Amino acid sequence: MAAAAAGAIWAVGTAALPYKIVSGRITGTLDPDLSIVERCLSGNAAAWEELVRAHSRRVYGLCYRFTGKESEAQDLTQDVFLRVFRALSSFRATEGAFTTWLARLTRNLLIDHYRRTRNERVTDSIEEQLPGVEGGAAENVAAVPMRPDRAVAGREASELLQAALSKLSPELRETIILRDLQEMEYREIADVLAIPEGTVKSRLNRGRAELARLLKKYRAAV
Repeated sequence: MAAAAAGAIWAVGTAALPYKIVSGRITGTLDPDLSIVERCLSGNAAAWEELVRAHSRRVYGLCYRFTGKESEAQDLTQDVFLRVFRALSSFRATEGAFTTWLARLTRNLLIDHYRRTRNERVTDSIEEQLPGVEGGAAENVAAVPMRPDRAVAGREASELLQAALSKLSPELRETIILRDLQEMEYREIADVLAIPEGTVKSRLNRGRAELARLLKKYRAAV
């Protein structure tokens, strides 16, 4: 499936997109991705490659945090962009930023993936599906080599964070991932999760408090 998705995505570099822009449909917005989306919808293959490059790291990071497996996250990232390719004509800038639309699409695909594979897992609890390392492999590439002692400390901190995150309820964990790891705005998270902005803030406060309590407990036990 990953190979087919990859082929479909990267073959776009030599084929026109099957979409036409509707006059005036996505205008009047400051969304920095708007011009790229417009060119994609008008059949500009180079714009599609630009869109993938601009957002693949973010999508991969989100997929990795929910699966904890690099290969699985890579496959899901390919699937996300294949779905983006097929659904891009449904994007409406008047309903929110492209990054919010992309996050919602990614989240829906992750939910579908979890439901399809739940029988293959030891447990049905979504708590077991979070990543092993905070930030993901794609976001751990440093321009300057890290000192060994700092690398060890970083891994230990990540392991503690994973253990603590795995104990949070799904709704609290998801909110923390989107806000503190994906750095999305409250209104964007509200759109992605389809909940009021006040609920986002409430979940975030409760999640951070519980996460801090768990981290303190785990550190004391080390």
